[in-house]
Amino acid sequence: MNFFIIGGGVAGLSTAYVLLRQGHGVTLADAKRPGQSSWAGAGILCPLPPWKYDEPTNRLALGGMRAWPEWAAETARLSGHDPEYWACGMEFDAAAAGEHALEWCCAHDFPASRSERGGIWLPSVGQLRNPRLIAALTGAVTVLGGKILSDCEITGVRQAGGKVLAALAGKLEYMADVFVWAGGAWVGQRLGQMAPVPNVRPVRGQMLLYAPGSHALEHILYRDGLYLVPRRDGHLLAGSTVEDVGFDADTTPETLQSLHEAACRLLPELRTRRPIRSWAGLRPGSPDNIPTVDRHADYENVWVNTGHFRYGVTMAPASSRLLAELMLGESPHIDPEPYSWQSGFGRHWQGASAC
Repeated sequence: MNFFIIGGGVAGLSTAYVLLRQGHGVTLADAKRPGQSSWAGAGILCPLPPWKYDEPTNRLALGGMRAWPEWAAETARLSGHDPEYWACGMEFDAAAAGEHALEWCCAHDFPASRSERGGIWLPSVGQLRNPRLIAALTGAVTVLGGKILSDCEITGVRQAGGKVLAALAGKLEYMADVFVWAGGAWVGQRLGQMAPVPNVRPVRGQMLLYAPGSHALEHILYRDGLYLVPRRDGHLLAGSTVEDVGFDADTTPETLQSLHEAACRLLPELRTRRPIRSWAGLRPGSPDNIPTVDRHADYENVWVNTGHFRYGVTMAPASSRLLAELMLGESPHIDPEPYSWQSGFGRHWQGASAC
């Protein structure tokens, strides 16, 4: 079976990877360079924090977290690019932990203990380095026989009888048996005559980077909505904001300064340092961080994999596996109903900051 995937972020690349490993033909198209929509994230493989999310969110997140060690090793082997998976652990402060956090961890077979500062220590939480993850996935997809089309903007589809026959890029047409729409934040907009995915919208996140030598941190820290993520080469990430500003992906001086001040409060040694870089990215926001992984309501051969909001990397192995199972008529490994098109209509936004 031949698949055409629209969108080259983590969701699209992961879907391609799963399908190619099962022997299917895959072509993936992205309007820019594949992965450009996903490189901006911190790569933390855990909800922040998991005990504050509903089960549908955690079901995909926990499934992805358990799969990533093998995925990281295999994509590195195939591509020659190390995505830098590192089970560095993560500490949540006491306020984020809450009184029922340890009970939740025990119920979900999640190693946890109280930290010296009264928070929660999760030793098994890992991280990936997003730009290097994109290189690993892109390389693996190519090695497995997938075709990647960069700078290929799909502007619409040619359809007949409830099926899509071809994806349109200018005067070019790309035909396939099945089409997958994994366009990140942009799937909340109409694609030609194709209706948008319900309740998906862009949510901006701004981030800071500190140089090696600016800290001695060796695990992820989280407090008051801020996280610090050390990299193996000594760099340190601080982030991230949750801003409902449409498709504006620019940074703002006031927000970056506020992030720096918050990072200094969490890690006082940063007070004598300044960030060496800053950037912003657009997440495919969805109410309650629950993605849509289902067939498009209007077409029998169009499927969607999007709306992962803050946890697209974390969920990628599990959501792409679920999508492949549904597309191929296999028994899904988890209940697909919470991620259905209809369920997406039933969820409601309470503002970006509440999600």
